[in-house]
Amino acid sequence: MSPRKPRLPFANAWFFPAAALYAALLLPWSILTLLGLVPALPGLATPAGHAHEMLFGFALAVVAGYLLGPQRPGLTLALLSCWCLARLGFLLWPGSWFATLAAIAFAIGLAWNVVPRFLGAAKKWRNQTVAPVVVGLSLLSAGAGLALARPFASTLLHEALLLLALLMFFMGGRILAPAIAGHALSQRRSQDARVQPWLEGSVLIVLLVALLLNLLSPWLATARFTGSLMLLAGVLTTIRLLRWRPWQCLARPDLLVLLLGYAWLALGLMLTGLAIAGLLPLTAMLHSITVGALGSLTFGVMARTRLIYRFRDANARPWIHPVVLLISLAALARMAPGFPGADQHLWLLGAAVCWSLAFLSLAVLLWQTRGAHPDSGRRGVDTD
Repeated sequence: MSPRKPRLPFANAWFFPAAALYAALLLPWSILTLLGLVPALPGLATPAGHAHEMLFGFALAVVAGYLLGPQRPGLTLALLSCWCLARLGFLLWPGSWFATLAAIAFAIGLAWNVVPRFLGAAKKWRNQTVAPVVVGLSLLSAGAGLALARPFASTLLHEALLLLALLMFFMGGRILAPAIAGHALSQRRSQDARVQPWLEGSVLIVLLVALLLNLLSPWLATARFTGSLMLLAGVLTTIRLLRWRPWQCLARPDLLVLLLGYAWLALGLMLTGLAIAGLLPLTAMLHSITVGALGSLTFGVMARTRLIYRFRDANARPWIHPVVLLISLAALARMAPGFPGADQHLWLLGAAVCWSLAFLSLAVLLWQTRGAHPDSGRRGVDTD
């Protein structure tokens, strides 16, 4: 038997550590800047800049690492360089041509290498959701930096958040459904609720309509309707989550981490929907998605992906899983200042510390698992 060609390294080996370090160091910097505790970087001097880097800096790096799959090292490093230049440009010269061109280069490179893998790869429309979402995030990433000082900047940031919520719902479900079913099978239990196509399709449609209405919000009074749709999406996501019977996964910490993130997504959609409708403070409730859901799900996906790749066991380093609770504490602390009587400075500082500790711990894990796949040097072995 002739030896197989060497496998291409996965892009996440580079993008995941970069995303974890960026989350641990620079995103809390924006909170410390708002508190006057550290020198202000121009790109992080405003809440809009903080949101920009949360969505287009940290989150998009995780998306790139997860969706790019195996790539030539030269291509991965070229895309990572564009991402780094875009971050540097935005932090130091937000809105400059340097920052914009770097963001455009990264967006084009990401879409060019990801979209063809998903566009038309399946017959069902639900399975083709990833392609338009990546295109939308790439377009927003390319133009959002120039729009920060304009009236529709918040609309674009909310649009990016909705796209990420849609991607978290879809990809999170596609990771959890087979994993939970496999766990049930290992315990000789039946698991009838898996992907749940009708629930998945309903939430995707509801969020797509919310996306459209959010775009029209500067001209039409659609806030209450958009909020109602997000509330409905959160309720349907909760039903999907409960039908997976998460209480039967207590022996699988890796699944509990992802289930916690999915629970934050369901809660975040409901709270944000109520906030958009004017019933809760909007800025505080948005952090239930951006910190609670996005932080927990990306943490779980990055840790689980690398552990499975390196050890074929998502629980090979059990110390990492409880660390995700720090992200939930950060989310709660970030939401508290939105309510009357809360000590804003103390809560913001606590959120920054919890978030930073969680992602520094993850960066350590990613460094420890940087080695090759255990079967990568064997001949004639398929390591898929």
